[in-house]
Amino acid sequence: MNDAKLPQKVFLTGANGFIARSLAIKYRDLGVEVCGVDFNATPEWGVVIGDIVSPKSWKEILAGVDLVIHCAALVSNTCTMKDAWCVNVLGTKRVLDVASEAGVDRFMQISSGAVYGFKYEDMMDEEAPLLPINHPYVDTKIASEHAVLTAHASGKIDSTIVRPSDIYGPGSRPWVVLPVEMIKAGRFLLPANGRGKFLPLYIDDLVDGIILAAGHDKGKGQIFNLSGDELPTCDEYFSRLAQMVGKNKVTSVSTPVANALTDFLGGVARFTGKPSELGRNTMMMLARKNGLKIEKARQLLGFEPTVKLDEGLGLVKEWLSEVNII
Repeated sequence: MNDAKLPQKVFLTGANGFIARSLAIKYRDLGVEVCGVDFNATPEWGVVIGDIVSPKSWKEILAGVDLVIHCAALVSNTCTMKDAWCVNVLGTKRVLDVASEAGVDRFMQISSGAVYGFKYEDMMDEEAPLLPINHPYVDTKIASEHAVLTAHASGKIDSTIVRPSDIYGPGSRPWVVLPVEMIKAGRFLLPANGRGKFLPLYIDDLVDGIILAAGHDKGKGQIFNLSGDELPTCDEYFSRLAQMVGKNKVTSVSTPVANALTDFLGGVARFTGKPSELGRNTMMMLARKNGLKIEKARQLLGFEPTVKLDEGLGLVKEWLSEVNII
C-alpha cells in the first residue's frame, strides 16, 4: 500500500470487533501474521481470551510482535465515567506498558473523532484544542490519547493515533445494525430536525488509512483524522437505512424534544435492565454541525477515501439481506 511498510506480526486488542476483524482480514491478505485478545477466544483467528486491564494472562503472546493496534474500548454514550475510564484510559495504559516491555516497535491507537466534542461549527483538524465535556466516552478518549502521546514523547514506544469518524459498512453495529433494528421497531428519532451531520467512512477506507498510518515513519508521534469526503445530514443517511426496511424516512424533531424523549425512554430501558444508548449524549452527537479535515492524512500518508456513500450503502443493503436483518 503506497510506500507504507508492513509489519511481520500484528497484535490486535478487541480482536473480535468490527474494526479489528476487518484489519485482521486485510493484514492476512497482505501476508502479515495476526493475533489478538478479546473477551472471547477465537483460535482460528489467533485470538485468545483476556481483558486489556489485566494483561497477565495474554502478554506473552506479544513475543515477536512488531505492531500493536489498540482497538478495544468501551464505546457508549450512556455508560458511567468510572467504567469508561477503567477500559479506555487504564486499559490503554496497561496495553502500552506490556507492549513496551515486550519490545514492540510501534503502537497504534484507534481513538475517535468524538474527542472534538459535538458542538464545533468549523471543520476540525488535528491541532484543535480538546475540551472535556463531562461525556464518559469523549472525556476518556481524550485522556487515553494523553497516555499514548506521553509514552511516545518519553521514548517508551513509537506511537500513532488515528481519529476515525462514523465507520459504517457490513457488520457495523452502531451505524448499521442498531439503527436498523430501532427503525424497524419504530424507536428511532433524530434531533436538530435531522439537520445534524453524519460523518461517513466506509470500513475498507478506514482499514487502508490505519495501515498507512501504522506503516509510515512520518506517522510516528502523529495524530490523523480519518473520514470520508462526503458530509450528508443525519436525515439523509438514516433515511437511506429506513428505506431498506420499507419506510420512507426517519422521525426528526427539535433537539430539546429529542433530549426529553430519549432521556425518558433510555432511562426506562436501563432501569428495567435493558441496554440502551438513548439519551441526550447520543442526541448531542447526532446534532453535529460539521465534520473533520483529512488534509494531514492525505499529505503525509497518501490517504484517500474511495468508497462513496451510494456504493457503501449498496453493500450494506446486500449484507443486511444476506444475514436476514431485512
